Amino acid sequence: MFVDLTAALGQVVTPMMLLLIIAGVIAGMAVGATPGLSATVGLALLLPITFAMDATTGLVLMGAFYMGAIYGGSFTAILVNTPGTPSSIATTFDGYPMTKQGRSEAAVIGSTVGSVFGGVIGVIGLLVLAPLLAQVVLAFGPQEYFWMGIFGLTMIAGIAPSLVKGFAAGFLGLLITTIGISPVGGEVRFTFGMTEMQGGIPLIVALIGLFTIPTIIDMVVAPGSRTAAMAADAEARKRGGELKRTLRDLLSRPLNPIRSSIIGTFIGILPGAGGSVANLVAYNEAKRTSKRRENFGKGEVDGVVAPEAANNAVVGGGMVPLLTLGIPGAPPDAVIYGVLLLHGLRPGPDLFEEQGTLTFTFILAVGVAAILMAPVGLVAGRGLQRAVVRTPTHYLAPLIALLTIVGSYAVRNSALDVLMMVVLGLIGYGLRKVGLPPAAIVLGVVLGPIIETGLSQGLLTATAQAYPWTSFFTRPISLGIIALVILGIVWPLVTRRKEQRKLEAEVAE
Repeated sequence: MFVDLTAALGQVVTPMMLLLIIAGVIAGMAVGATPGLSATVGLALLLPITFAMDATTGLVLMGAFYMGAIYGGSFTAILVNTPGTPSSIATTFDGYPMTKQGRSEAAVIGSTVGSVFGGVIGVIGLLVLAPLLAQVVLAFGPQEYFWMGIFGLTMIAGIAPSLVKGFAAGFLGLLITTIGISPVGGEVRFTFGMTEMQGGIPLIVALIGLFTIPTIIDMVVAPGSRTAAMAADAEARKRGGELKRTLRDLLSRPLNPIRSSIIGTFIGILPGAGGSVANLVAYNEAKRTSKRRENFGKGEVDGVVAPEAANNAVVGGGMVPLLTLGIPGAPPDAVIYGVLLLHGLRPGPDLFEEQGTLTFTFILAVGVAAILMAPVGLVAGRGLQRAVVRTPTHYLAPLIALLTIVGSYAVRNSALDVLMMVVLGLIGYGLRKVGLPPAAIVLGVVLGPIIETGLSQGLLTATAQAYPWTSFFTRPISLGIIALVILGIVWPLVTRRKEQRKLEAEVAE
């Protein structure tokens, strides 16, 4: 192993390989920052290019592109409240409020720091813990995935100002996922006789509609708020030193990105979970443990660092079951799995023994891509931030609207998806006015398939038992996750009660 690792390191640090990694990161950032073009879509478009490359070069390019695409999704999440990829949902919670306050540069810097931390720690986890973490994957069954989905729903208590309205919005998101063909039984539901609706509402379409359309409407209806943000940003540029101040602030609290990266690595190894779940879990944990939790949702830079660290750690975590078991941890990993097979490589325990140098070259290249995101991201990301902030609203709003239409259409080349995006956007704008947070709706959309599939498969696998439902309460890992579910519900209630008592005491004084 040591010989293979040394040879792999020698290959990665060659000038040609470093240029290839930088090109992959930049291309991935561009795709990730475009709403509708997720990391999976970008890797699929890149796939034909790798046919003419050898296995090492093709895998290195795909790995760097993957890392850059996940990071690139944070730019639009911060600047225009549109997650470029599903992995950047939670980045909007504090990233866009920071932009509205004229602090978008600090948010981009925070996103870069979190992404670098997450990418590096995810790769370290892949190198050191791959055999052990692979066994964890095998221990997870449908029952555990069901409870993981329920645990995800408890995060509504942390992201919604009102618990009742938050769970109402989450339930609406769950209802949206029931449209189309059932993932297990194959029943057709709520399609109104339209065959085009059998595929359901894609997550990307829901994301663009619920986040972007309300933002465009706000830009047009209340342009004054953006004008104030532009003035605040210009004032911050005059002061200068934003990079140094933000880095000093973030590095004084290293536990946040480290914890979030570990969460992302662990969730990344669970097939089907991926960055769309990891970024939400990491955000919730960052808020729960922060001394400044009252600032979350209002423009807290730690609320940007946490989800970005988690979703980039998923890249390394998702490679664990892919390389050791041949099980793709997330949709982008499935594309990389195809590249391995096209070059005659079969993922599994023998891959590290038979193709050790190639495998470690690929892993180290992903780690180098994470490190190179720092200089590339700080230059390109801050340049994009300044361009967006300085663009007048009457140019920016139509441009964003055009990108939403193109992005929604590109998911399945369907005009119906564009219509659904607009309808969901108008509904989301109206619901936001009555206090139902769009983030909770999206959380339901993300977790709905995981919960339904886990419930259906769990009941089917336990049909030999007298009471199949008891299998959800008798497995050791399930019991551990149930404890986390209870903690996730009780902790926000206790915290809010303490804050209320503290406020009452201050008023009494």
